[in-house]
Amino acid sequence: MSHPVLGRDALHTVHLTLNGRERSAQAQPRLLLSDFLRHELGATGTHVGCEHGVCGACTVRIDGVAARACLTLAVQVDGRRVDTVEAPQGEHPLLDALRAAFKRHHALQCGFCTAGILMSSADWLQRQQAAGQRPDEAEVRDMLSGHLCRCTGYTPIVDAVMEVACA
Repeated sequence: MSHPVLGRDALHTVHLTLNGRERSAQAQPRLLLSDFLRHELGATGTHVGCEHGVCGACTVRIDGVAARACLTLAVQVDGRRVDTVEAPQGEHPLLDALRAAFKRHHALQCGFCTAGILMSSADWLQRQQAAGQRPDEAEVRDMLSGHLCRCTGYTPIVDAVMEVACA
């Protein structure tokens, strides 16, 4: 399959399904998905931290798989489904359960890292469940190693993820 050549400064229309809704907007080929979501589509729940894929704050799900939005170009999601932390209640049961558990366990303080952690945790737990596995605390901590949180010390986050994992 050949891909169209994208002009460096030309605008391209990107069509995607964002949190269950068909959306489209213009993007230059070098525009990052994180910036496209925030500035072109108004989905500000996806945070931009390091812009190098290290902190995990920008994690979204593309076609059901967790990905760093700061390492993905907007044009790469043309025709695909992107889910963010702003997905409507009831659309992703694991995400809903994690949101509630995070509240119960006070697993957020400033909230900057929370969206990415929720998206990665939902993706990871879904894969664990599909494989018939129940993770332990060490596995949860390993999954969280791709996220930087400066406020919580991770214990309430681990507790919240473990609650959902063991439900």
